[in-house]
Amino acid sequence: MDRLLHTPEGVRDIYNSEFAKKKMLEQELSKRLALHGFHEIQTPMFEFFDIFSKERGSVSGKEMYKFFDREGNTLVLRPDITPSIARCVAKYYKTEEMPIRLSYCGSTFINSSSYQGKLKETTQLGAELINDASIEADAEMIALTVECLKCAGLKEFQVEIGQADFFLGIVEEAGFDEDETEQLRILIENKNLFGVEELISGKKLEKPVKSVILQLTDLFGTLDKVLGVKESIHNERARNALERMEKLYELLTLYGYEQYITFDLGMLSKYNYYTGIIFRAYTYGTGDAVITGGRYDSLVSQFGKQAPAIGMAVLIDQLLTALSRQKLLGEPELENTLIVYDSSYIANAVALANHFRGQEMKIEMLAHDERKTREDYIAYANRMSIGGILALFTEDEVEVIHAIDGTVQTVPLKGMLS
Repeated sequence: MDRLLHTPEGVRDIYNSEFAKKKMLEQELSKRLALHGFHEIQTPMFEFFDIFSKERGSVSGKEMYKFFDREGNTLVLRPDITPSIARCVAKYYKTEEMPIRLSYCGSTFINSSSYQGKLKETTQLGAELINDASIEADAEMIALTVECLKCAGLKEFQVEIGQADFFLGIVEEAGFDEDETEQLRILIENKNLFGVEELISGKKLEKPVKSVILQLTDLFGTLDKVLGVKESIHNERARNALERMEKLYELLTLYGYEQYITFDLGMLSKYNYYTGIIFRAYTYGTGDAVITGGRYDSLVSQFGKQAPAIGMAVLIDQLLTALSRQKLLGEPELENTLIVYDSSYIANAVALANHFRGQEMKIEMLAHDERKTREDYIAYANRMSIGGILALFTEDEVEVIHAIDGTVQTVPLKGMLS
């Protein structure tokens, strides 16, 4: 029986003040997205496997939770929400040519043995800007990332910006095939310089290209540093990627957010659908990113609509961990009030509850147990995050008890109902 009280590895219950803090953060971030004009959308928690297949550029199939419906179709718990949004855009906005702004909040599920000790169900809150290929859209999404972190209460953080097109241009110039490109991607992501050297040792590469590839694990920091390789690059795709990063930084200075920005040409993503800028936001208290995102101009077309797009996702659980460790998580307001009443006065208790609920107050009701003392009810209120108690033990008076400090004030019932 004890086994039934536990959750499977990688998932957990969230309750009481922790859940209240999480909900409060989600609400504040949702307001911020709404201020940029994003409209909420909800997609299913599970979809057909093909929505997230390797061709889409999502996570590996072995990292998905799979099951079957009655017809034998393979379904998966969504490991990623962006492909679901892309599907919806192709279905519901097929003829729309102007920008589409969608936001969401929901769970994602990744079943990976490499995530030992980490959650396999996580909450993402994000925004997707579709039908806009402009550098201005890139800048707005980075600015929105900064605003979300400031809105959450963070004071010290960095948004690192990479360029998927730069990497793709370099491997194109080097003549790497698909397998070699994937090997190089993994090695660079792991900052494994020795592995990179071994991979390219058997290939005949121009000296400038070879030099850039060997520098990829170290090309991070200021814009000037990463642009230092520009003269060594002859591939048009890679050069355009660098020029776009340069223009992006200029736009971010207009927002006044340049102090939060660094660049990393060695930044790559496990999501292969990214085609332009990619970014991750980091802060103290967690080694993982708290926001990720990037441009994915080819993903929506896989569902039948040509549409450039860029998105960002707040990793709520990681952000909460960082806020908690930095002691920046505010305590949720204790909004509930408990009415404890003698059964003889239930009519008055119901009238009191209806009166305050009519004023949008959150009211709980509980019949008095003679075995319980006032201190028992105060302790119960503190355990259940209840701010105050209204004790109705006489026909005409109400005891107003503040749960935090236990102070008591007696007021006439008629005065409360007026």
